[in-house]
Amino acid sequence: MKKLTRRNFIRASLIASGGVALNACAPAQPAPGAAGDAPAAAVDPADLDLPFEIAPDAINPLNVPDNVTAEGVFFSDGYGHEYIQYAADLFAKVHPGSKVTVEPIQGVGEKLRPRFVGGNPPDVIDNAGAGALDIGALMSEGQLLDLAPLFKAPSLDTPGKTVEETLFPGSQAGGVIDGKQVVLNIAYTVDGIWYSKTLFEEKGWTYPSTWDEMLALCETIKSTGMSPWTYQGKYPDYMFAGVLMGQIYKRAGIKPMIDIDNLVDGAWLADPVVESVKELYTLVENDFIMPGTEGLNHTEAQAEWLKGKAVFIPSGSWLENEMKDMTPPNFNMVVGEVPGPGHAILAEASEPYIVPAKAKNPEAGLEFLRCLISKYSARFFAEKISSMMPVIGGTEGVKISSGLESAVKVVEICGENVFPFMRFGGWYNDLNKEAAAKMGELLTGKITPEQYCEACQKMADKVKADPEVTKFTRTS
Repeated sequence: MKKLTRRNFIRASLIASGGVALNACAPAQPAPGAAGDAPAAAVDPADLDLPFEIAPDAINPLNVPDNVTAEGVFFSDGYGHEYIQYAADLFAKVHPGSKVTVEPIQGVGEKLRPRFVGGNPPDVIDNAGAGALDIGALMSEGQLLDLAPLFKAPSLDTPGKTVEETLFPGSQAGGVIDGKQVVLNIAYTVDGIWYSKTLFEEKGWTYPSTWDEMLALCETIKSTGMSPWTYQGKYPDYMFAGVLMGQIYKRAGIKPMIDIDNLVDGAWLADPVVESVKELYTLVENDFIMPGTEGLNHTEAQAEWLKGKAVFIPSGSWLENEMKDMTPPNFNMVVGEVPGPGHAILAEASEPYIVPAKAKNPEAGLEFLRCLISKYSARFFAEKISSMMPVIGGTEGVKISSGLESAVKVVEICGENVFPFMRFGGWYNDLNKEAAAKMGELLTGKITPEQYCEACQKMADKVKADPEVTKFTRTS
């Protein structure tokens, strides 16, 4: 089958389309409820109160027991919980008498790690946010269920297609570890620099295409009394994903980031990395960052941005929904790529969902994910959350917001130069914490770019030398 370009599969999200098969890794052994093992559906589709037609073989392909109550624990983030409850309600309609509980939490790792150790984890988890569970450690301990049965199961609401065939090609590659699909990423996230389109039109400003133009515009902005930049304060890694990764890619492509993920010796000290950190640091040197930013949390900083205290802020495409209750009328937030040579943007499926291998109801956990990643659920996500799931046809017939529209547009412009998130954050918790902490020190002028890179390299070397840490690699 001909492989779709990234441009084409973004377009595929906007139209009704046939599925495209992913080349996902097959499991070595079937997991509970493996698709194909289910008997013929005992329920007549006509008896189900569903807003769409469902094929008989799509009612219970994962063998969910009758009258089950599954436990779901979900990170409380910018996407909110409305879409999760929507999927839980859909689950209950497909399986009358059964349900999935919805518990939003912060600090997923701290709260749930003891339950993994105790052998009683929840049935399905949204493992996102700061302080997430260490996926690398869980994988090495055999704590993650292979999701292959889910991917091979019939789609809930796309007849004749498997779940796998309804997802954007390549969108789930980041959830494959050691040849097993252990993570389902449910949101197609575009990370970049956000600003008010309305403000730019009022001021007659043009979004910069080079970093020199960015610095010149920042000088102009500063002269008006506004701060050119802010970031999410206590969570400085937003600047890493929203800005620094784009700077690295525009200098040297994906290789420097792959080398960092693969713990290649000296990867953090490579010229493209060091030069990119120096470029980012010019915002500090020129006093372009809003005073007091470092003391704010993410929503506080974003609220100041919405009040017009700063013009630019880094974020992912969840921003629009996260701040919808505080966004002024006609603000029209949009996302732009990091200024620099050519076009490139960080965009990938994210918001990682997992099913623990030792869950009490793994079949129900998998089935909840099948409901969550359905086309019907994806349309709700686009309309109500102003974000996109990696589901073909997932925004069909939906009027999309200014932010989501700009995200789709920038991905189309960047074409093949759409790159994924770096992996070290999920693979190596200590390195992730060190890089975030040192980014905070960099952005407040406490350390130099060289010191930042040296500190990250020192931690990378420590992780690489630790025989207790399971190592992972990627090639693209």
